[in-house]
Amino acid sequence: MTSGRAKPLPRGLVFWSLAISTNFRHNEQIRISPVRLINEKDEMVGIVPTSEALRLAREAGLDLVEVAPNARPPVCKILDYGKWRYQQQKKEQKSRAHSKAGQLKELKLKTVRIGEHDLQIKINHAREFLEDGNKVQFTLQFRGRELAHLDLGHNLFKVIKDQLAPYSKVERDAKLEGKRMTLVLQPDHKPAKKEDKTHSSGKPAVRGSSLNLPPRPASVVPEPVGAK
Repeated sequence: MTSGRAKPLPRGLVFWSLAISTNFRHNEQIRISPVRLINEKDEMVGIVPTSEALRLAREAGLDLVEVAPNARPPVCKILDYGKWRYQQQKKEQKSRAHSKAGQLKELKLKTVRIGEHDLQIKINHAREFLEDGNKVQFTLQFRGRELAHLDLGHNLFKVIKDQLAPYSKVERDAKLEGKRMTLVLQPDHKPAKKEDKTHSSGKPAVRGSSLNLPPRPASVVPEPVGAK
């Protein structure tokens, strides 16, 4: 039987929430009896028959979930199983997303004379990695006589840094290691700048003025025939 007054949950029994699973037995799936019951207020009720725990769960309009099956007796908790399972799945998805983020992604440039199109593809990949919270290392491989033109490597990395400046900051600048030059960028999500819709004079901007279009020529009135 249950005691008249619920007891606070002991510290030693909060472990179930750290390794909780979404596939634990619940309600009529729980066959073992008795169980150690925790009510919907996270209070320790005590050791009760499983049938009594099910009755209390139904009275509360909730489910009885076996949250620590390896304990003796097993620990069961009264809660909303559907809502709890949804919350656990969201936590797992978030945990997986965090585990994927924060990694070091390497992009290799096989020559200092890489084409503009190929370079832009590498930069686009780097931007995606940075937006996902990953660091990016560019590794430039020098071949043969290319080592005599290190300035080309520095210029190439400058282009990369300039294009990725809105998304990153330099963690380790261009560094030569043997026949390779490396550059490491880390995420830096800068706040977007608000568009200024007025000129410095305070007047509204004219539509299309930002496109640097030439001014429209003044209309010319044709001179009447025979006029001198």
